[in-house]
Amino acid sequence: MKNIKPIVRRLKELQRELACLGPMMRGSVVRLGPYKHIWFSLNKDKKTRLVYLGAAREQAAKLCSDNYKKLQAIVEEMTSLNMDLLKQHLEPEKCLEDHGKNSAG
Repeated sequence: MKNIKPIVRRLKELQRELACLGPMMRGSVVRLGPYKHIWFSLNKDKKTRLVYLGAAREQAAKLCSDNYKKLQAIVEEMTSLNMDLLKQHLEPEKCLEDHGKNSAG
């Protein structure tokens, strides 16, 4: 059986990262047209939705989009770590609770 302490420690770090993410939106900041105007693009229900941003709102939209990408990466890593725990016949939630008790006292 693998040592689960590093797995649980990393899961807790990822949970803290999730809590700090801030606003997010799925989609991308794109430049369209001959004058390269700045838009936010979202594909939803098989349709592309565009919202004009202009330069003033570009950074805010990029931040939201970047936060969403970070969310996806965190969820992917958490999935892998939780699968490792499940393969060892352990419940991820119980491991996190038990680790919290052990590190607190």
